[in-house]
Amino acid sequence: MTKGNKELSPEQREELLEILKARFEKNINRHDGLEWADVQAKLVANPEKLWSLNEMEGTGGEPDVVGLDQETGEYLFYDCSAESPKGRRSVCFDRAALDARKNHKPENSAMDLAAEIGIELLTEEQYRELQKLGKFDLKTSSWVQTPANIRKLGGALFCDRRYDTVFVYHNGADSYYAARGFRGALRV
Repeated sequence: MTKGNKELSPEQREELLEILKARFEKNINRHDGLEWADVQAKLVANPEKLWSLNEMEGTGGEPDVVGLDQETGEYLFYDCSAESPKGRRSVCFDRAALDARKNHKPENSAMDLAAEIGIELLTEEQYRELQKLGKFDLKTSSWVQTPANIRKLGGALFCDRRYDTVFVYHNGADSYYAARGFRGALRV
């Protein structure tokens, strides 16, 4: 991941736009009624958002447009990789959980990594909306935003899809597993 300069070179920008356009056109069901030209215009006007999308792509998230916020005019991008992004697995929930671990600390936390990328963890509601667009996390699981009252008691929430059903579970926020990562959301 790139630290510091949060702007893509012209070559990186063009390459990313081609990847996003191809994914957009291949998965029309995720954003029926939206036009790529409109999305691209917003992206080009927001280079810092393009940088975040490039980081999402680089960590295996396969970001795609999943909607348009009618109130703000912002396009919504979610990680649409079949499984939780490979480059964002084996992380505990947040910095407090990471700091609390005495042994076998993971390299990072989901909340810290999301902040570095410039995205937010999906909420449970967003996760369920994503699952209406396809079948995701059949073998992995993804941390989701957790209510403060649960987090205060040491827990955190994660979701997956098993038996054609979306499940929400709890775990200690300091836990981490090779098959658990997180999915992000970005508004452009």
